[in-house]
Amino acid sequence: MENQTGYHVAVVGATGAVGEQMLKMLEQRQFPLKSLKVLASARSAGQKVAFRGEDITVEETTPEAFEGVQIALFSAGGSVSKKFVPEAIKRGAVCIDNTSAYRMDPEVPLVVPEVNPDAMKQHNGVIANPNCSTIQMVAALKPLHDKFGMERIIVSTYQAVSGAGAKAIAELENQSRAALNGEEVKKEVLPVSSLPKHHQIAFNAIPQIDVFLDNGFTNEEMKMIRETKKIFGNEDVAVSATCVRIPVVKGHSEAVYVEFEKDFELADVRSLLENAPGVVLVDNPEEQEYPMALDAADKIEVFVGRLRRDLDHPRGLHMWVVSDNLLKGAAWNAVQIAEELVKSGLIEEK
Repeated sequence: MENQTGYHVAVVGATGAVGEQMLKMLEQRQFPLKSLKVLASARSAGQKVAFRGEDITVEETTPEAFEGVQIALFSAGGSVSKKFVPEAIKRGAVCIDNTSAYRMDPEVPLVVPEVNPDAMKQHNGVIANPNCSTIQMVAALKPLHDKFGMERIIVSTYQAVSGAGAKAIAELENQSRAALNGEEVKKEVLPVSSLPKHHQIAFNAIPQIDVFLDNGFTNEEMKMIRETKKIFGNEDVAVSATCVRIPVVKGHSEAVYVEFEKDFELADVRSLLENAPGVVLVDNPEEQEYPMALDAADKIEVFVGRLRRDLDHPRGLHMWVVSDNLLKGAAWNAVQIAEELVKSGLIEEK
């Protein structure tokens, strides 16, 4: 597609779950596109994807495919990003990478637009999208961090299978059907790790996401710990995470406990969250109203509820945070970064 004004954009990994959502967000947000390239692996090349009423042919991701591209959205795996982000930068593109390839690189800004938009001004051609679980947590904590300061965060996540890709979604559906019909339950995908052993996800909770590290934490847990410190620019805040996969298709849920430096009133916490950008407060336990994965699915906001003081720590707060892991946790955050690049004048129309 080619328009008179706007920006030359490429989506890498366009046929994957997050890539499809990136295209949807570009369409829904009416992002100012002069041209759009949809890129994927050689085996996906030639497929058609629908965008703004027309069919666009998927092209193979090659270095030459980035000629003339101004903004490249990457969501095709870390190895693809490592290989092609430098090629895209070489040809003048600003890359927004949804993989873990560049997140902890000290030269690469790790950005959630509601939290640290100014960080993207320091980019050297690539801006990293944080882990989906990290994004929703820091978006909810940002207004409280600014007001009260944070000493410690303890988070337990309840993560949807879509975070592990299309095969994990299919496995949940197939296992559920088999279990209900009294048939053999095949275990072939989860947990995704270097070991050949797999567990049933249907009617179960698996306390492992990604591989275990020498310290006993999983890679997913360490991503949350390191990324939170980097995003807030605070290595002193203590962060601990336990990440669990549950039989939900879409929408990550998190039990977040935070200890603040300053005392707080619940009314102030409520007011700060009600007025925070990208956050929706759903906290009416008397009517059994609180955030749930089903309600957050296909929405771009972060939903927060179950606000309550800790019973023992005078500055401790408990909260429940839910968001669509494919949207705010991935595709929407990336497109939002692209919007900020345009809005702040960090990239000019060609």
